[in-house]
Amino acid sequence: MGSLNAVLVLEDGSIFYGRGFGFPKTVVGEVVFTTGMVGYPESITDPSYRGQILCFTYPLIGNYGVPRFDLKDSWGIPINFESDKPHVLGVIVHELCERPSHWSCGMSLHEWLFNEGIPGIYGIDTRMLTKKLRSKGVMLGVLQASEGDIDVESLFSLIEKAPRYDMLDLVGEVTIEKPVVYENNGPTVVVIDCGVKYGIIRSLLYRGLRVVRVPRDYGVDKILSFDPKGVVISNGPGNPEVNVETIKCIHGLIEIGIPILGICLGNQMIGLALGASTFKLKYGHRGQNKPCINLDFNRCYVTSQNHGFAIREDSLNGSGLIVWWLNADDKTIEGLKHSKKPLISVQFHPEASPGPYDTSFVFDMFIELMELNRV
Repeated sequence: MGSLNAVLVLEDGSIFYGRGFGFPKTVVGEVVFTTGMVGYPESITDPSYRGQILCFTYPLIGNYGVPRFDLKDSWGIPINFESDKPHVLGVIVHELCERPSHWSCGMSLHEWLFNEGIPGIYGIDTRMLTKKLRSKGVMLGVLQASEGDIDVESLFSLIEKAPRYDMLDLVGEVTIEKPVVYENNGPTVVVIDCGVKYGIIRSLLYRGLRVVRVPRDYGVDKILSFDPKGVVISNGPGNPEVNVETIKCIHGLIEIGIPILGICLGNQMIGLALGASTFKLKYGHRGQNKPCINLDFNRCYVTSQNHGFAIREDSLNGSGLIVWWLNADDKTIEGLKHSKKPLISVQFHPEASPGPYDTSFVFDMFIELMELNRV
């Protein structure tokens, strides 16, 4: 690995000097952190990280390298990735492993990011960075990895010119352009792709469902033309309020009464479709160890999460939505049910199952809704 200079600057004036890896490049985006100890290939390819520079809080990253992309399941979906390519703008780690060891390793993290044109920085105090983001909130930053000298002052001007993360239409950048069908023997489910993770599609396929993945701007009539028994509204990046047409479509599907499962961004857009409002969390929930309480059973589950927005509980009046899950740490909404419609949604990722099977039953509940409410 060649030697690169690297620096990370934040909009509050903070400067972090380190060493560069990956591709020599300058990127501007929202700086966030994740507490996951493993799973960096999944996180880096998660479309929900679009437009963000990702800091890993675990001190050593890259020790098992990057798995081979040709390791796929029976449906041809890569086993160790959440999409076909990385979506993060840049990567921040404390210690980078340059000599990974694992039977599935195809290349090092440095080699992968270099090939994908993504810069990284290592050797900085990620603990200090994380504490700063927790106290001040996530903020815009610039990461530059360069073979030459770096002009730090010029990087701050890039932040001033950059658009705010909340205003970007990031879902439009990650949704597919035309429908994709995953054949199976069971009933058809349509997934509205707002940046869907492969794990969600795999979880549906494992349960025997035929999956039709459609772009986020598909209308109600087009969705119903596939004769689905249910609809899944996927995860995705950015501010949910930006997705105006998708929210209108969700409202129409709810009115029809087709069984619906919302996940992450899908949970937020369901709330918006029924008149609730959302707000941006100070530093978000990103990691594999987030405790959530199921209010039906008063039991706490370990969940995997990646989101920066949440639904305002005081905005649910008149929506027909009932709080189903709560975050055990900050008591924000982590799941909803409808009082009359066959609709459930969760803010966390049930397909990730970090426990390892804690909340995968959410998919089984969705199938029960489809069986009880055939349309």
